Amino acid sequence: MAETEFDIIVYGATGYTGRLVAEYLSNHYGSADNAPKWAMAGRSQEKLEAVRDEIGAPADTPLVVANADDVVDLEKMCARTKVVLTTVGPYQLYGDKLVAACVKTGTDYADLCGEPAWMAEKIEQHQAKATETGARICFSSGFDSIPFDLGVLMTHKAAKERFGKPATRVRGRVRAMQGTFSGGTAASLGATMKAAAKNPAIIATLTNPFALTPGFDGPSQPTGMVPMLETDLDKWAAPFVMAPINTKNVHRTNFLLGHPYGEDFQYDEMMLTTAGEAGKAAASAAAELMKNPFGAKPPKPGEGPSKEERENGFYDVLFVAENPDGDDALHFGVKGKYDPGYGSTSRMLSETGIALLSCEAEGGVGTPGAFLGEALVDRLQEHAELTFAVEN
Repeated sequence: MAETEFDIIVYGATGYTGRLVAEYLSNHYGSADNAPKWAMAGRSQEKLEAVRDEIGAPADTPLVVANADDVVDLEKMCARTKVVLTTVGPYQLYGDKLVAACVKTGTDYADLCGEPAWMAEKIEQHQAKATETGARICFSSGFDSIPFDLGVLMTHKAAKERFGKPATRVRGRVRAMQGTFSGGTAASLGATMKAAAKNPAIIATLTNPFALTPGFDGPSQPTGMVPMLETDLDKWAAPFVMAPINTKNVHRTNFLLGHPYGEDFQYDEMMLTTAGEAGKAAASAAAELMKNPFGAKPPKPGEGPSKEERENGFYDVLFVAENPDGDDALHFGVKGKYDPGYGSTSRMLSETGIALLSCEAEGGVGTPGAFLGEALVDRLQEHAELTFAVEN
């Protein structure tokens, strides 16, 4: 990478999640040797100063004022840094100009996007130019979809070592989770539904598992939308609200890496309940909840849980890789401390940004799995309190 004033700029640092990212960078890397040079960015100098002081960042932490609607502002900001981390969503409403600015200036970019229709549009618009300029546009670098994207990547590696060939079917099963979805996630879903109402073609993108793999259509996929008994796990499984975006990112990683999982790869995600009639009832209730996952009063962008609630959160995801030549299956677990939508997400986005600084992948519009792979797994285990491990 060319020398720049900063290594990382956190854009949206005055928002709820943005300030968590800034706080993490300040606390975790502020005095470390060879710490990245980073800055906080947003629309208001006054608000940036207030957040800097509130999170206890050094008084000389650089502040950058840039308006999301001002192309010149954004291009100037991007030219000053190697990586932009943005928490300013919904991205379909506020992200177009920033992505374009990063692509134009050859600046790496990572966000928390869970908006597949917008992502598909950006792939079409920017893949060629980003490859040319070297910009790595890394979508979905938080709980959407790192534990799942990298979980499948590592499960595949372990399965290939054990079976001698790729596992053509992997199931992602959320075993436990405590925490809340972010207001940004709720706002993104709302914006997507409004966009789909105006443009029915978006529905086809949302329902297509291969919407992010232009020119490639894989095999029929399990929908994960109907409660089912997982006989091998002795538990009922229910639809998982994040599956529609996570599954698409998993397939895009496979696509960008040249299909190491195979062109016939099948993947779905669900959430486990318990065994018996109680588990069946819980799975059915969860399926009904999918119609309105955030309830009558969804969280608003900028709102979030207390520090205690963030620190008490966790998640535990099981990946089951089926042996294509036998009945045995490999179990691989991904676990994370902290509230998934805020506490862990802010750490994952930060570590994605730092990993991009030493990334040698070509430019383009990609995923954490395709750009960073095991290098990011190592960072997350060392710094962000995630674990990735074979369980049987």
